[in-house]
Amino acid sequence: MTWTSPEVQRPERISVADERVALESALDLGRATFLYKCGGLTGSQLIVRSVGRSTMSLLGLARHLAGVERWWFRNHFAGESDLPWVFFTEDNMDGDFEDGTPESAEGDFEIYHREVAAARAAVAGRSLDDTFRRPNGELADLRWLFVYLIEEYGRHNGHADLLREHIDGRTGW
Repeated sequence: MTWTSPEVQRPERISVADERVALESALDLGRATFLYKCGGLTGSQLIVRSVGRSTMSLLGLARHLAGVERWWFRNHFAGESDLPWVFFTEDNMDGDFEDGTPESAEGDFEIYHREVAAARAAVAGRSLDDTFRRPNGELADLRWLFVYLIEEYGRHNGHADLLREHIDGRTGW
């Protein structure tokens, strides 16, 4: 039997909230939007690339975003600096985009979901004013990190829109 990415209902946008709820809900909406774009596709469809020589696919984006969640929330914000990369290595820096297969899709999405859950746990109970060092040594706070990840999902959801439309014509939210 072929695995198919589950359909996802996106949460409603929150229009009035305190700062923390607004940031968390905006990030969760970005996460859900990405999963929505993948919903109902098989592993074979998730590896489709739509732009010339680009290695970008929806599965590659899921693998990349799993790494982004770990890198920022766990490695840097929570200080778990000994965690290995998720889908690439120093020898294969493009492994997140290049090494996914139809057969790996289900497990790769499970890893994505685990990393999102671990990211949520890493920030639970922490203040938006709590700081950490970015890879360049610059000081940042949790507020900055939420905004940065919202931007990251925004960029990649734009990619996901184009990839999904190329696969089966589905557009929209």
